Amino acid sequence: MGLQMGAGTQTRGGSRFRRRFYTPMSEINVTPLVDVMLVLLIIFMVAAPLMNVGVPVDLPKTSADPIQGQDEPLVVSVKAKGEVFLGDTEYSVDDLITKLKAVQAEKPDQRIFVRGDKAVDYGRVMEVLGALRAAGFTKAGLVGDMAPDKPAPAGKTGGKN
Repeated sequence: MGLQMGAGTQTRGGSRFRRRFYTPMSEINVTPLVDVMLVLLIIFMVAAPLMNVGVPVDLPKTSADPIQGQDEPLVVSVKAKGEVFLGDTEYSVDDLITKLKAVQAEKPDQRIFVRGDKAVDYGRVMEVLGALRAAGFTKAGLVGDMAPDKPAPAGKTGGKN
């Protein structure tokens, strides 16, 4: 003689308890992931235009491969009328040498690029390159604009050889 209770109910030591079987949830809650990704997207959309060098220069077209590197290089820009900028700040060539010597003393392996307007006199670009050499920078990269309408040079297939 016994009383049969509902399934999952047992009697132990005079007390009753109900067994519950928990199954792990097999779904991933992606809402927090989507929220974080949208915030990052907005941050990068706002920050991306600010990462460009602020001096507008009409660069000559080139079909050379871009240089890859880990650190942010210094950029010296020479505008069409011969003005020289380091980043967004205009300098005379003498002041540029002084500023770059300070940078060279602090970070001797700093990369430096020269952006010259295609209408600038070649002698002015050479003068700036001479100033870079006088400041201690023996290697300077020249920056050009990618030419989408020109084919790659013979022997190049778009990848690295």
